[in-house]
Amino acid sequence: MGKVLVLNASYEPLNITNWKRAVVLLLKGKAEQLEHNGKYVYEKLPLPSVIRLRQYVKVPHKEIPLTRRNILERDRYTCQYCGYRGEHLTIDHVIPRSRGGGDTWENLVTACVRCNIKKGNRTPKEANMSLSRQPRKPHSSLHFEIIRHIQDNLHHEWRKYIIGV
Repeated sequence: MGKVLVLNASYEPLNITNWKRAVVLLLKGKAEQLEHNGKYVYEKLPLPSVIRLRQYVKVPHKEIPLTRRNILERDRYTCQYCGYRGEHLTIDHVIPRSRGGGDTWENLVTACVRCNIKKGNRTPKEANMSLSRQPRKPHSSLHFEIIRHIQDNLHHEWRKYIIGV
């Protein structure tokens, strides 16, 4: 039936849960429904798409590890220079390491082999290549999962509750 975006009382994304758990939270009065997708669980109970908890839940900040997989995921498995989508992707330093560029979220992007070789040991400006998006650190560990659901156009109503997508 679908997944449901759970927001904290402050409207920040907290979790993605299944529709059964979301309905239980609604029936117990622990959450309120903000969006529904037009389907119904029962005659008078619309199937929720976005719910908000009534009480604030303190969540410890969880650092997202800087890994090859997370960079590929953030960049949606697409070359940030030419838009190629495929299997033969590499990780490129926007500012090369030899020029002081480090291994940070803001300096690493996904690039196809061809663009990575073309850019070489230069900055994108020097190589006359432009980035399709400026690289930045994802907002939360939930970021990747939410992006996947929005990308597949399964939950377009989630967009207004997500920052930076």
